[in-house]
Amino acid sequence: MVGARSTRERGPRDTLRASQREDAISTSANESDPYKAAGVDIAKGNAFVDSIGDAVAGTNRPGVVTGIGGFGAMFDPRAAGFDDPILVAATDGVGTKLRIAIESGRHDTVGIDLVAMCVNDLAVQGAEPLFFLDYLASAKLDPEAAGAVVAGIAAACRTVGCALIGGETAEMPGMYAAGDYDLAGFAVGAVERGQQVTGEQIAAGDVVLGLASSGAHSNGFSLIRKIVAEAGLDYADRAPFAPGLSLAEALLTPTRLYPPAMIALTRGGLAKGFAHITGGGLSENIPRVLPEGLGVSLDAARWPLPPVFGWLKARAGLSDADLARTFNCGIGMVAIVAEGDTDAAAGLMAGHGETVHRIGTVVSADRQAVSIENTRSAWAVEPTGPA
Repeated sequence: MVGARSTRERGPRDTLRASQREDAISTSANESDPYKAAGVDIAKGNAFVDSIGDAVAGTNRPGVVTGIGGFGAMFDPRAAGFDDPILVAATDGVGTKLRIAIESGRHDTVGIDLVAMCVNDLAVQGAEPLFFLDYLASAKLDPEAAGAVVAGIAAACRTVGCALIGGETAEMPGMYAAGDYDLAGFAVGAVERGQQVTGEQIAAGDVVLGLASSGAHSNGFSLIRKIVAEAGLDYADRAPFAPGLSLAEALLTPTRLYPPAMIALTRGGLAKGFAHITGGGLSENIPRVLPEGLGVSLDAARWPLPPVFGWLKARAGLSDADLARTFNCGIGMVAIVAEGDTDAAAGLMAGHGETVHRIGTVVSADRQAVSIENTRSAWAVEPTGPA
Protein backbone atom coordinates (compact mmCIF):
# COMPACT_ATOMS: atom_id res chain seq x y z
CA MET A 1 0.00 0.00 0.00
CA VAL A 2 1.03 3.62 -0.03
CA GLY A 3 4.02 3.69 2.28
CA ALA A 4 4.67 0.05 3.03
CA ARG A 5 2.96 -3.28 2.66
CA SER A 6 4.62 -6.63 3.05
CA THR A 7 3.82 -10.29 3.37
CA ARG A 8 4.90 -11.61 6.75
CA GLU A 9 8.24 -13.45 6.78
CA ARG A 10 9.08 -12.10 3.33
CA GLY A 11 12.39 -10.46 2.68
CA PRO A 12 12.77 -7.09 0.92
CA ARG A 13 11.56 -7.00 -2.66
CA ASP A 14 14.77 -5.38 -3.86
CA THR A 15 17.42 -8.09 -4.03
CA LEU A 16 21.09 -8.23 -4.92
CA ARG A 17 21.61 -8.74 -8.65
CA ALA A 18 23.11 -12.12 -9.47
CA SER A 19 25.74 -10.46 -11.67
CA GLN A 20 27.13 -8.51 -8.71
CA ARG A 21 28.50 -11.55 -6.91
CA GLU A 22 29.59 -14.92 -8.07
CA ASP A 23 27.74 -16.69 -5.26
CA ALA A 24 24.54 -14.63 -5.50
CA ILE A 25 21.19 -16.31 -6.11
CA SER A 26 18.64 -15.33 -8.74
CA THR A 27 15.17 -14.41 -7.54
CA SER A 28 13.79 -15.47 -10.92
CA ALA A 29 14.66 -19.12 -10.41
CA ASN A 30 11.49 -21.15 -9.84
CA GLU A 31 12.78 -24.68 -10.09
CA SER A 32 12.05 -25.19 -6.38
CA ASP A 33 9.90 -23.20 -3.96
CA PRO A 34 9.81 -24.91 -0.56
CA TYR A 35 8.16 -21.87 1.08
CA LYS A 36 5.25 -22.12 -1.35
CA ALA A 37 5.04 -25.83 -0.64
CA ALA A 38 4.78 -24.93 3.06
CA GLY A 39 1.78 -22.72 2.29
CA VAL A 40 3.18 -19.22 1.73
CA ASP A 41 3.05 -17.96 -1.86
CA ILE A 42 5.30 -14.90 -2.12
CA ALA A 43 4.54 -14.35 -5.80
CA LYS A 44 0.80 -14.29 -5.13
CA GLY A 45 1.36 -11.81 -2.30
CA ASN A 46 3.37 -9.52 -4.55
CA ALA A 47 0.72 -9.73 -7.27
CA PHE A 48 -1.98 -8.84 -4.73
CA VAL A 49 -0.05 -5.76 -3.57
CA ASP A 50 0.28 -4.66 -7.19
CA SER A 51 -3.44 -5.24 -7.83
CA ILE A 52 -4.61 -2.89 -5.07
CA GLY A 53 -2.33 -0.04 -6.10
CA ASP A 54 -5.02 2.07 -7.79
CA ALA A 55 -7.47 1.75 -4.88
CA VAL A 56 -4.79 2.76 -2.40
CA ALA A 57 -3.49 5.63 -4.50
CA GLY A 58 -6.99 7.07 -4.58
CA THR A 59 -6.77 7.78 -0.83
CA ASN A 60 -3.71 10.02 -1.13
CA ARG A 61 -3.94 13.39 0.65
CA PRO A 62 -1.68 16.32 1.57
CA GLY A 63 0.83 15.22 4.18
CA VAL A 64 1.77 11.83 2.69
CA VAL A 65 5.54 11.79 2.24
CA THR A 66 6.49 8.29 1.13
CA GLY A 67 5.33 6.00 -1.66
CA ILE A 68 4.82 2.27 -2.09
CA GLY A 69 7.64 -0.09 -1.20
CA GLY A 70 9.29 1.20 1.96
CA PHE A 71 9.53 -0.49 5.33
CA GLY A 72 7.62 2.34 6.99
CA ALA A 73 5.36 5.19 5.98
CA MET A 74 5.92 8.89 6.60
CA PHE A 75 3.38 11.64 7.12
CA ASP A 76 3.91 15.37 7.70
CA PRO A 77 1.10 16.98 9.77
CA ARG A 78 2.27 20.49 8.83
CA ALA A 79 1.86 19.66 5.16
CA ALA A 80 -1.67 18.55 6.06
CA GLY A 81 -2.42 22.06 7.29
CA PHE A 82 -1.78 21.82 11.03
CA ASP A 83 0.24 24.43 12.92
CA ASP A 84 0.57 22.90 16.39
CA PRO A 85 -1.01 19.44 16.21
CA ILE A 86 -1.66 16.95 18.97
CA LEU A 87 -1.62 13.45 17.52
CA VAL A 88 -4.35 10.96 18.43
CA ALA A 89 -4.05 7.22 17.73
CA ALA A 90 -6.61 4.41 17.72
CA THR A 91 -6.67 0.73 16.84
CA ASP A 92 -9.56 -1.72 16.49
CA GLY A 93 -10.90 -4.66 14.52
CA VAL A 94 -14.21 -5.90 13.16
CA GLY A 95 -14.73 -8.72 15.63
CA THR A 96 -16.89 -11.75 14.94
CA LYS A 97 -18.89 -9.87 12.33
CA LEU A 98 -16.14 -11.27 10.09
CA ARG A 99 -17.64 -14.73 10.51
CA ILE A 100 -20.78 -13.59 8.71
CA ALA A 101 -18.71 -12.12 5.89
CA ILE A 102 -16.69 -15.32 5.59
CA GLU A 103 -19.66 -17.68 5.78
CA SER A 104 -21.72 -15.66 3.30
CA GLY A 105 -18.83 -14.86 0.95
CA ARG A 106 -19.56 -11.13 1.17
CA HIS A 107 -16.35 -9.21 1.84
CA ASP A 108 -17.10 -5.76 0.42
CA THR A 109 -18.29 -4.02 3.60
CA VAL A 110 -16.07 -5.22 6.46
CA GLY A 111 -13.23 -2.97 5.29
CA ILE A 112 -15.55 -0.01 5.84
CA ASP A 113 -16.27 -1.31 9.35
CA LEU A 114 -12.56 -1.57 10.05
CA VAL A 115 -11.90 2.05 9.16
CA ALA A 116 -15.03 3.33 10.90
CA MET A 117 -14.26 1.66 14.21
CA CYS A 118 -10.89 3.41 14.30
CA VAL A 119 -11.60 6.86 12.84
CA ASN A 120 -14.83 7.32 14.81
CA ASP A 121 -12.73 6.90 17.96
CA LEU A 122 -10.26 9.52 16.74
CA ALA A 123 -13.01 12.04 16.07
CA VAL A 124 -14.32 11.65 19.63
CA GLN A 125 -11.24 13.66 20.66
CA GLY A 126 -11.92 16.17 17.89
CA ALA A 127 -9.12 14.73 15.76
CA GLU A 128 -9.18 14.74 11.97
CA PRO A 129 -8.16 11.30 10.62
CA LEU A 130 -4.84 11.63 8.76
CA PHE A 131 -3.70 8.14 7.87
CA PHE A 132 -4.65 4.51 8.26
CA LEU A 133 -2.84 1.18 8.21
CA ASP A 134 -4.40 -2.28 8.02
CA TYR A 135 -3.39 -5.81 8.88
CA LEU A 136 -4.96 -8.75 7.03
CA ALA A 137 -3.98 -12.27 8.09
CA SER A 138 -5.11 -15.61 6.68
CA ALA A 139 -3.94 -19.17 6.26
CA LYS A 140 -3.77 -18.65 2.51
CA LEU A 141 -4.30 -15.41 0.64
CA ASP A 142 -7.53 -15.25 -1.37
CA PRO A 143 -6.84 -12.33 -3.72
CA GLU A 144 -10.51 -11.84 -4.60
CA ALA A 145 -11.71 -11.69 -0.99
CA ALA A 146 -8.73 -9.64 0.15
CA GLY A 147 -9.20 -7.27 -2.77
CA ALA A 148 -12.82 -6.68 -1.79
CA VAL A 149 -11.76 -5.98 1.80
CA VAL A 150 -9.09 -3.48 0.75
CA ALA A 151 -11.48 -1.80 -1.68
CA GLY A 152 -13.83 -1.20 1.25
CA ILE A 153 -10.98 0.15 3.36
CA ALA A 154 -9.97 2.53 0.58
CA ALA A 155 -13.55 3.71 0.01
CA ALA A 156 -13.97 4.50 3.71
CA CYS A 157 -10.65 6.31 3.83
CA ARG A 158 -11.70 8.49 0.90
CA THR A 159 -14.98 9.33 2.66
CA VAL A 160 -13.20 10.68 5.73
CA GLY A 161 -10.19 12.15 3.91
CA CYS A 162 -7.75 9.68 5.43
CA ALA A 163 -4.75 8.29 3.53
CA LEU A 164 -4.33 4.53 3.39
CA ILE A 165 -0.63 4.78 3.99
CA GLY A 166 0.49 1.22 4.70
CA GLY A 167 -0.45 -2.28 5.68
CA GLU A 168 0.49 -5.91 6.12
CA THR A 169 -0.77 -9.02 4.35
CA ALA A 170 0.20 -12.13 6.29
CA GLU A 171 -0.12 -15.72 5.11
CA MET A 172 0.15 -17.96 8.17
CA PRO A 173 -0.76 -21.58 7.43
CA GLY A 174 -1.57 -23.49 10.58
CA MET A 175 -2.77 -20.36 12.40
CA TYR A 176 -6.13 -20.00 10.63
CA ALA A 177 -8.65 -22.44 9.19
CA ALA A 178 -9.03 -22.56 5.42
CA GLY A 179 -11.01 -19.56 4.17
CA ASP A 180 -10.73 -17.64 7.45
CA TYR A 181 -9.04 -14.28 7.84
CA ASP A 182 -8.70 -11.57 10.46
CA LEU A 183 -8.44 -7.79 10.26
CA ALA A 184 -6.95 -5.08 12.42
CA GLY A 185 -6.80 -1.36 11.75
CA PHE A 186 -4.60 1.44 13.00
CA ALA A 187 -5.41 5.14 12.56
CA VAL A 188 -3.67 8.38 13.47
CA GLY A 189 -5.34 11.78 13.50
CA ALA A 190 -4.53 15.29 14.64
CA VAL A 191 -6.26 18.17 16.36
CA GLU A 192 -4.88 21.66 16.88
CA ARG A 193 -3.66 22.23 20.41
CA GLY A 194 -6.46 23.82 22.42
CA GLN A 195 -9.23 22.41 20.21
CA GLN A 196 -9.20 18.85 21.55
CA VAL A 197 -12.53 17.60 22.90
CA THR A 198 -12.11 16.19 26.41
CA GLY A 199 -15.53 16.38 28.04
CA GLU A 200 -14.12 18.45 30.89
CA GLN A 201 -16.50 21.36 30.16
CA ILE A 202 -19.67 19.25 30.23
CA ALA A 203 -22.16 20.56 32.81
CA ALA A 204 -25.62 19.74 34.11
CA GLY A 205 -28.23 21.03 31.69
CA ASP A 206 -26.21 20.32 28.57
CA VAL A 207 -28.04 18.56 25.75
CA VAL A 208 -27.33 15.04 24.50
CA LEU A 209 -27.65 14.70 20.73
CA GLY A 210 -27.74 11.25 19.19
CA LEU A 211 -26.53 10.50 15.66
CA ALA A 212 -28.45 7.64 14.08
CA SER A 213 -26.65 4.35 13.52
CA SER A 214 -26.91 2.22 10.40
CA GLY A 215 -27.63 -0.93 12.40
CA ALA A 216 -25.59 -3.03 14.78
CA HIS A 217 -22.34 -1.55 13.43
CA SER A 218 -19.54 -3.91 14.58
CA ASN A 219 -20.55 -4.79 18.12
CA GLY A 220 -22.55 -7.53 19.79
CA PHE A 221 -22.01 -10.03 16.98
CA SER A 222 -21.16 -12.96 19.22
CA LEU A 223 -24.70 -12.62 20.61
CA ILE A 224 -26.18 -11.87 17.18
CA ARG A 225 -24.62 -15.01 15.68
CA LYS A 226 -25.89 -17.07 18.61
CA ILE A 227 -29.42 -15.72 18.10
CA VAL A 228 -29.25 -16.48 14.36
CA ALA A 229 -28.04 -20.03 15.04
CA GLU A 230 -30.74 -20.68 17.64
CA ALA A 231 -33.37 -19.37 15.20
CA GLY A 232 -32.22 -21.99 12.68
CA LEU A 233 -31.53 -19.35 10.03
CA ASP A 234 -29.02 -19.35 7.20
CA TYR A 235 -27.34 -16.10 6.20
CA ALA A 236 -28.75 -16.54 2.71
CA ASP A 237 -32.31 -16.51 4.13
CA ARG A 238 -34.53 -13.46 3.95
CA ALA A 239 -33.84 -11.07 6.82
CA PRO A 240 -36.92 -11.13 9.12
CA PHE A 241 -36.40 -7.44 9.93
CA ALA A 242 -35.30 -6.06 6.54
CA PRO A 243 -37.61 -6.78 3.57
CA GLY A 244 -35.77 -7.34 0.33
CA LEU A 245 -32.42 -8.20 1.92
CA SER A 246 -30.79 -11.46 2.86
CA LEU A 247 -29.83 -11.89 6.50
CA ALA A 248 -26.16 -11.50 5.55
CA GLU A 249 -26.78 -8.29 3.61
CA ALA A 250 -28.75 -6.78 6.46
CA LEU A 251 -26.32 -7.73 9.23
CA LEU A 252 -23.28 -6.69 7.19
CA THR A 253 -24.54 -3.12 6.77
CA PRO A 254 -21.36 -1.21 7.55
CA THR A 255 -20.67 1.07 10.49
CA ARG A 256 -21.39 4.75 9.82
CA LEU A 257 -18.46 7.08 9.29
CA TYR A 258 -19.14 10.06 11.57
CA PRO A 259 -15.88 12.12 11.39
CA PRO A 260 -16.97 14.73 8.79
CA ALA A 261 -19.86 15.87 11.00
CA MET A 262 -17.85 15.58 14.20
CA ILE A 263 -14.88 17.55 12.89
CA ALA A 264 -17.21 20.28 11.67
CA LEU A 265 -18.77 20.49 15.14
CA THR A 266 -15.34 20.59 16.78
CA ARG A 267 -14.01 23.31 14.52
CA GLY A 268 -17.18 25.28 15.07
CA GLY A 269 -16.43 25.26 18.80
CA LEU A 270 -19.75 23.59 19.60
CA ALA A 271 -18.67 20.18 20.87
CA LYS A 272 -18.28 19.65 24.62
CA GLY A 273 -17.98 15.89 24.37
CA PHE A 274 -18.52 12.87 22.14
CA ALA A 275 -19.13 9.19 22.88
CA HIS A 276 -18.77 6.45 20.27
CA ILE A 277 -21.42 3.82 21.06
CA THR A 278 -19.55 0.56 20.59
CA GLY A 279 -19.25 -2.54 22.79
CA GLY A 280 -21.12 -1.84 26.01
CA GLY A 281 -23.86 0.07 24.21
CA LEU A 282 -25.40 3.29 25.46
CA SER A 283 -25.02 2.33 29.11
CA GLU A 284 -21.26 1.83 29.16
CA ASN A 285 -19.94 4.32 26.61
CA ILE A 286 -21.56 7.64 27.48
CA PRO A 287 -20.16 7.67 31.04
CA ARG A 288 -16.63 7.50 29.63
CA VAL A 289 -16.84 11.17 28.60
CA LEU A 290 -18.65 12.53 31.68
CA PRO A 291 -16.92 14.42 34.52
CA GLU A 292 -17.44 13.23 38.10
CA GLY A 293 -20.82 14.08 39.56
CA LEU A 294 -22.70 13.97 36.27
CA GLY A 295 -24.91 11.45 34.51
CA VAL A 296 -27.30 11.56 31.58
CA SER A 297 -31.03 11.04 31.35
CA LEU A 298 -32.19 9.74 27.98
CA ASP A 299 -35.72 9.37 26.60
CA ALA A 300 -36.11 6.32 24.35
CA ALA A 301 -39.25 7.86 22.83
CA ARG A 302 -37.10 10.53 21.15
CA TRP A 303 -35.55 8.22 18.54
CA PRO A 304 -36.69 5.12 16.66
CA LEU A 305 -35.40 1.67 17.59
CA PRO A 306 -34.19 0.12 14.30
CA PRO A 307 -35.98 -3.13 13.39
CA VAL A 308 -32.83 -5.26 13.78
CA PHE A 309 -32.76 -4.54 17.51
CA GLY A 310 -36.45 -5.24 17.93
CA TRP A 311 -35.96 -8.61 16.23
CA LEU A 312 -32.90 -9.47 18.34
CA LYS A 313 -34.71 -8.45 21.52
CA ALA A 314 -37.75 -10.55 20.69
CA ARG A 315 -35.81 -13.63 19.53
CA ALA A 316 -33.55 -13.73 22.60
CA GLY A 317 -35.98 -12.33 25.16
CA LEU A 318 -33.54 -9.56 26.03
CA SER A 319 -34.42 -7.07 28.73
CA ASP A 320 -34.29 -3.37 27.95
CA ALA A 321 -31.22 -3.10 30.19
CA ASP A 322 -29.49 -5.91 28.29
CA LEU A 323 -30.28 -4.23 24.98
CA ALA A 324 -28.88 -0.89 26.15
CA ARG A 325 -25.60 -2.31 27.44
CA THR A 326 -24.98 -4.58 24.45
CA PHE A 327 -26.08 -2.66 21.35
CA ASN A 328 -26.18 0.95 20.14
CA CYS A 329 -30.00 0.75 19.91
CA GLY A 330 -30.04 3.11 16.95
CA ILE A 331 -27.58 5.73 18.24
CA GLY A 332 -24.06 5.23 16.94
CA MET A 333 -22.52 8.47 18.21
CA VAL A 334 -23.44 10.93 20.94
CA ALA A 335 -22.54 14.62 20.94
CA ILE A 336 -22.95 16.74 24.06
CA VAL A 337 -23.49 20.48 23.52
CA ALA A 338 -24.65 23.51 25.47
CA GLU A 339 -28.41 24.09 25.50
CA GLY A 340 -28.03 27.33 23.54
CA ASP A 341 -26.00 25.59 20.81
CA THR A 342 -28.42 22.73 20.25
CA ASP A 343 -30.07 23.91 17.04
CA ALA A 344 -26.81 25.09 15.48
CA ALA A 345 -25.04 21.85 16.34
CA ALA A 346 -27.87 19.64 15.07
CA GLY A 347 -28.12 21.64 11.87
CA LEU A 348 -24.37 21.51 11.27
CA MET A 349 -24.24 17.75 11.64
CA ALA A 350 -27.39 17.24 9.58
CA GLY A 351 -25.70 19.27 6.85
CA HIS A 352 -22.99 16.58 6.79
CA GLY A 353 -25.55 13.84 6.19
CA GLU A 354 -26.30 12.74 9.75
CA THR A 355 -29.74 12.09 11.21
CA VAL A 356 -29.68 13.87 14.56
CA HIS A 357 -32.04 13.38 17.50
CA ARG A 358 -32.21 15.31 20.76
CA ILE A 359 -32.21 12.29 23.04
CA GLY A 360 -31.55 13.59 26.54
CA THR A 361 -29.93 15.87 29.08
CA VAL A 362 -26.87 15.90 31.31
CA VAL A 363 -27.92 15.75 34.98
CA SER A 364 -26.26 15.92 38.36
CA ALA A 365 -25.70 12.42 39.69
CA ASP A 366 -23.82 10.56 42.38
CA ARG A 367 -22.12 8.50 39.70
CA GLN A 368 -21.52 8.66 35.97
CA ALA A 369 -24.53 6.65 34.88
CA VAL A 370 -27.09 6.51 32.09
CA SER A 371 -30.81 6.32 32.79
CA ILE A 372 -33.19 5.69 29.91
CA GLU A 373 -36.88 6.47 30.26
CA ASN A 374 -39.82 5.11 28.25
CA THR A 375 -38.06 1.96 27.02
CA ARG A 376 -41.08 -0.15 27.95
CA SER A 377 -43.23 1.62 25.36
CA ALA A 378 -40.59 2.74 22.82
CA TRP A 379 -38.80 -0.63 22.70
CA ALA A 380 -41.84 -2.86 23.10
CA VAL A 381 -41.76 -5.96 20.89
CA GLU A 382 -43.84 -9.09 20.69
CA PRO A 383 -42.06 -12.36 21.58
CA THR A 384 -41.39 -14.40 18.47
CA GLY A 385 -41.58 -18.09 17.80
CA PRO A 386 -39.61 -19.98 15.17
CA ALA A 387 -38.28 -17.75 12.39
